[in-house]
Amino acid sequence: MSIKKEDIIEALKTITVAGEGKNMVESGAVKNVITFADEVVVDLLLTTPAMHIKKRAEEDVIKTIQEKVSQDAKVVVNIKVEAPVQPANPNLIKGKNIPGIKNIIAIASGKGGVGKSTVTANLAVSLAKMGFKVGVLDADVYGPSIPMMFDVEKERPLSTTIDGKSKMKPIENYGVKVLSIGFFTSPEQAVIWRGPMASKALNQLIFDADWREVDFMLIDLPPGTGDIHLSIMQSMPITGAVIVSTPQAVALADARRGVAMFQQENIQVPILGIIENMSYFTPEELPDNKYYIFGKEGAKNLAEDLDIPFLGEVPLVQSIREAGDNGRPAALQDNTPLAIAFEKLTRDVVEETLKRNVNLPPTEVIKMTNTAGCSAIKN
Repeated sequence: MSIKKEDIIEALKTITVAGEGKNMVESGAVKNVITFADEVVVDLLLTTPAMHIKKRAEEDVIKTIQEKVSQDAKVVVNIKVEAPVQPANPNLIKGKNIPGIKNIIAIASGKGGVGKSTVTANLAVSLAKMGFKVGVLDADVYGPSIPMMFDVEKERPLSTTIDGKSKMKPIENYGVKVLSIGFFTSPEQAVIWRGPMASKALNQLIFDADWREVDFMLIDLPPGTGDIHLSIMQSMPITGAVIVSTPQAVALADARRGVAMFQQENIQVPILGIIENMSYFTPEELPDNKYYIFGKEGAKNLAEDLDIPFLGEVPLVQSIREAGDNGRPAALQDNTPLAIAFEKLTRDVVEETLKRNVNLPPTEVIKMTNTAGCSAIKN
């Protein structure tokens, strides 16, 4: 007896994809169903690359069809992942959307030296390994380190023509597009710029570049809460922010201020979560030992205190530093503990981005009416 397509669709209406309120037929996750005799092929489109969600969806489809339609059904599930897209914002006050960029994630820290750029580089590489198209904007004007971490220090962006206009072509390595002030200065040269000059340079990297077709743009912000942060949020609508901190009390105090900046009433950039870097030290000769040099679970406790997601821990491991210095982020290596840790962090960032885009309206850029302080920033 042949299996009917209609029966399969009715069965699939009883399944809900994790993180979505509707069943997978109503939500549009089911793109196609093909039946032939006792064979069934189901094509699914999911909005998160998380392996456990994809595996659960596949198992649910097979189990439900065999229980509700035919226990002899031979079921094949094809899953395609599409990045969550930030809804278009028709009410931008100043600034503009960047054509082709779907999600803009700011990576920030209240304090320098906590590994923000290292986290940025490894998140970018992990996203690219998952199949997303990724860009990194190094906005740390006074201390750009992204070119070194991507082994492109000696590269210089070339010019390309798009729709009759000359655009800067980002440098690409490891499947990630990169632009940085560091490409235009020598390593020995100190960047001594006032705020407006730095902001103008960043605007060129943002709007005069060919960023076409990027699912995630990660912005590596400078430490602290200052001019560059405001300029970035004034120039483009940020999808969300990720805060990086160590468990140390001093770093956590600055991280708290970083969260407060994004949550200012007239800024309102959603916080996707906190990542704790240098969580513990594990010597190579004692792989099962953990030494909490800077304190234990400080960032996790801060996240709970502020009621924002805790995205996970990154250990203090020599190979992470060596990988960054050598221009090959640790996440590039397959099936290592570090690569697995960064993959989990990245999945959580993607999932929080999905939740943010589903549950919150688009972020608007801000208009600065007075440079005296954040209290003078208005929509």
